[in-house]
Amino acid sequence: TEIYTLSLHDALPIFTGGSRGIGRAIALRLASMGCAVAICGRDAKALDGVAEELRGLVTGVFAQVADVISAADVEKLVQGAESTLGPISILVNNAGIGVFGPVQDKTEADWDRTIDTNLKSVFLVSKAVVPSMIRHGRGDIVNISSLAGKNAFAGGGLYCASKWGLRGLTACMAEDLRGNNIRVAAIFPGSVATEFSGRGPK
Repeated sequence: TEIYTLSLHDALPIFTGGSRGIGRAIALRLASMGCAVAICGRDAKALDGVAEELRGLVTGVFAQVADVISAADVEKLVQGAESTLGPISILVNNAGIGVFGPVQDKTEADWDRTIDTNLKSVFLVSKAVVPSMIRHGRGDIVNISSLAGKNAFAGGGLYCASKWGLRGLTACMAEDLRGNNIRVAAIFPGSVATEFSGRGPK
């Protein structure tokens, strides 16, 4: 099995869902290693708190409130990050929600919210970041999935659909972009001790 390692020389990572949980933890770790970091989230207060933590570790920090299911928000986020810090070389698609229960009990709004947040957002942010990566001849995209992207369980219909879809999107993006020296991978964590409870955005 190939071991996936990130090259951090002159790296600029951007994180969706960077205000808490896995996104926050990875951002803090990379900042502690000297990386400038760009983060976004929907909770302004939480985002400001993480930005202050990051500024205690590294000088280059960009934080912006953004809804990553909005193409307009994503465009402003990427433009702001690149104009402030430089070309994005690492994208971590971490934003996600969990909506659980039998399919027959869920609403169309539940479906749209789950698929938009967990899958559409990855499409939108990747689409916004990839052209710059192609121009610069390198890039890494890491999609935070879940064991639910490989396994089925009762009550997981909407969540599993979004994460199985993410698995397919990741594999196809990897094939599309490998010729441009851009690597795309998914991570499939199990239960993690974060604020993620299945009831709100990461």
